[in-house]
Amino acid sequence: MSDGEPGRLIVISGPSGAGKSTIVRRLLRECPLPLTLSISATTRAPRPGELDGRDYYFLSDSEFAEMRQRGEFLECKEVFGRGHWYGTLYDQVATGLREGRWVILEIDVEGAAAVIERDLHPITIFLHPGGMSELETRLRKRGTESEAAIERRLEVAAREMRALPRYDHEVINRNIGPTVAEVCEILQRYKEPSSCSKN
Repeated sequence: MSDGEPGRLIVISGPSGAGKSTIVRRLLRECPLPLTLSISATTRAPRPGELDGRDYYFLSDSEFAEMRQRGEFLECKEVFGRGHWYGTLYDQVATGLREGRWVILEIDVEGAAAVIERDLHPITIFLHPGGMSELETRLRKRGTESEAAIERRLEVAAREMRALPRYDHEVINRNIGPTVAEVCEILQRYKEPSSCSKN
C-alpha cells in the first residue's frame, strides 16, 4: 500500500537481445524502490510453465479486440507479424501508481512511443548492448532462431536504435551486475526531483 508518496511509471525498452528481461528481474529483487512489473496481455498461447496473471494475461483474439475497442490498453501492437497481439493494460498501471508503486513497463520502442504521448511523465530508459555488431553476436549465441528470424530482428533493431535520442537515459548492458546497479541508481535519483537531469 502507498505511504503517501506518488508512484512513478518507468519505461525500459531497447532492441531484442539487449537483456531487458534479465535486467528487470534483477531490478525487482535488488533495487530498494517499490518496483513492480506491469503484466502484459497477449493473444498467444501459454508456453510450458507460464501462468495466466503471472507471466501474461492470456486472452482470446476476440477478447483482445474488444478491449482494444474499449480503449483499455495503454499501448498494444501485433509483434513481428506473427498474428499475436501484446498490450499494456491501463487499469493495471493506474492501480499500481495509485498504490505508490513504481511500475515498470518492459516494452518495445513503438510501445514506448505510445506511452510517452500520454500525460503520464514516464522515466524512460533505453537499454542496448553497445552496438549492432554486439547485438548480432548475442542473437546468434542464443541459437534459438532461424537465419531469417535473426535478420528480421536485426532489421527491427537497427530501426529501434534510431529512437535512442527520445529517451531520458541510455544504459549500455555490457555486464548484468553493473547494469542493474546503474539503472537502480538512475531511478533512485528521481526521488530527488531536482537531480533528475538527462544523462
